[in-house]
Order: sequence, then structure tokens, then C-alpha cells
Amino acid sequence: MTNQQPSLRDSNRMFGWTAVLPTAEIWKGIAVALLIAAASTFLSEHYGVPKMLFALLIGLSLGFLSDVPALEPGLSFSARTVLRIGVGLLGAQLGLSQVQALGIASVGGIVALVMTTILCGVALSYLFGRKAVFGILSGGSVAICGASAALALSSVLPRHPSRDKDTVLVVITVTVLSTMAMVLYPVLFQALGYSDVQTGFLLGATIHDVAQVVGAGYSINDEVGIAATVVKMLRVAMLPLILIAVHFWFRNSQTGKLAFPWFLLAFVFLAIVRSVFDIPESAVQFLSAMSQWMMVAAISAIGVRSNLRAVLNVQPYLFFILISETLFLLVGATVFSSYFID
Repeated sequence: MTNQQPSLRDSNRMFGWTAVLPTAEIWKGIAVALLIAAASTFLSEHYGVPKMLFALLIGLSLGFLSDVPALEPGLSFSARTVLRIGVGLLGAQLGLSQVQALGIASVGGIVALVMTTILCGVALSYLFGRKAVFGILSGGSVAICGASAALALSSVLPRHPSRDKDTVLVVITVTVLSTMAMVLYPVLFQALGYSDVQTGFLLGATIHDVAQVVGAGYSINDEVGIAATVVKMLRVAMLPLILIAVHFWFRNSQTGKLAFPWFLLAFVFLAIVRSVFDIPESAVQFLSAMSQWMMVAAISAIGVRSNLRAVLNVQPYLFFILISETLFLLVGATVFSSYFID
């Protein structure tokens, strides 16, 4: 009998790392996703359009690559595992000091707005004959942080035939709505005579994507920009709580059993470490950049693996749901600001 040394794949399986560490045959697909991510980042920096939107559109245009057998394992790995690692690294952007700076009233208001917006999405989904899954995906993306939340929620929702198509639709729609809000909301809130504090709160509470919140806030002045960014980060801070709640909801349902989302532990761990220890800003920026790169690579892979014709052939009511959730959040935040924010 011959002695054989265990292979790297055997070692990965032994320690439960197979779902995390890529094997040699999937690097080709990962390289395609990273190449699309690099092109998207370059175009975003030169044209000011969100990189995730570029990544999704380029990925959809290269959908024929999903038929190449050598690329499918890497594209699948990018769409799932790379996405989850990126979500885990999002925790480095959060700290308790950001929450403490808001005050109890603002924190309570943001929590209520996030929860009711998600419930609004679920109610609208049932109203139009869809299951709660689409309402959670769309409502969560609108309520928390746009495309990033949509990708994160997609990673914990149960598998179903339309999940990738719904994710692509939500990412495209919320990115477009967020870009429109970045331009229109500052003009609207100033025309209504809101103070800088109220305007900052409203921008942070209603615009979907972080980058658009920062752009809208600082387009007015630094005070509004800082307030808007802090409020927005509180919405982002609710992401792990929502993800954990969604995980346990569907784990105990008949939709399907889900493995525990290990990447959420990484998210919470990084958030706690940043809150407790004095982490160098350079390290925080590095982890944030890594998170963005991974999530852009993931949405690139999702785009390649999606059927463009199926994405375009959607019912108009799905757009209505996303627009309604956006308006619901806007009205709710405006009413709250009028009564509780000076």
C-alpha cells in the first residue's frame, strides 16, 4: 500500500474551507469577473456613473461567456463566495461612534424607516402576487444601501429560479433611482426651506447608495455632507441585523434550509474591532476598497450569468414596487424630520 499526501483540495474539504478557497479550475471565471470589475471602475472614475451599474451592463452584454464550460465554475464562485466575502468586509466601514453621534431620536427614526420600508415591499409583493422574497430584496435595497444591500440580501435568500434575474433588476433600478435622487433631492429639500441638519438627515435617510448620499450632501456644504453620511452609515449598520433575521426566517420556512452565513460573523467582527480599537484609517480604507472590488466582481459575474432577454422581459409592476418603496421612504423621512429634527 502506498502513502499518498493529501491534496490541497482534500485539506480544504477537511477543514470546511472548500466553499471559500478557490480551486485551480475556477480561476479563469474569476479572472473574467475581475476584468469586468476593472473596466467598470475605470469607466466609473471617468464618467461619474456608479461602477456597479457599469459592471452589470458589461456583464449582461457578455452573457455568451456563460456558455463556456471552463468559465462557469469561476463565475459561479464569484457570484456567491466572492460576494459573501465582500459583504463581510463591509463591516470595516462601521463604528459605534457613528451611531452615537446621531442621538436617540434619529436612531429610532432610521430603524423605523428601514423596517417599515421593507414591510412595505413585502406587502406590495403579496399584492401583486409575488412571494415575500422579492419584497425583502427590493425593500431592503431601498431601505438600507441600494445595490450593496441587494447583493447582500441575495446571498442569504433561498435559491429560486428568478433570484438572479430579480437581483439584476433591483440593482439596475435602485441605482438609477439613487442617481436621480442625488440630483433632485438637494434641490427639493432646499426649496422646502429645511435647515442644514434636516437636509443632511433627509439625504442620508432617503438616497439609496452611499456614494450618491455623499455626493448630494457635500454638493450643498460640508455640514450637510457630514450629517448625511452619518445617517446613511446608520442605515448600513442595520444590514447585518436584517441579513441575520432573513436567514433565520427562511431557514425555518419551507422554502429551503440555508447554511449559516459565516460572512455575517466577519461583518460583525470587523464592526466591533473598529469600534473598540483605534484602527488606522489606511487599514479601514484598504478593507473598504477590497469590499467594493469584490462586490463589483460579484455583480459582474451575476450579469454574465443572467439572461439579458429574461431581465428585460419583466412585468412593469416590479418597477412600480421599487418606485413605490422609494416614495414611501421619502414621505416617511420627510414627516419624521418635520417633527423630530431641528
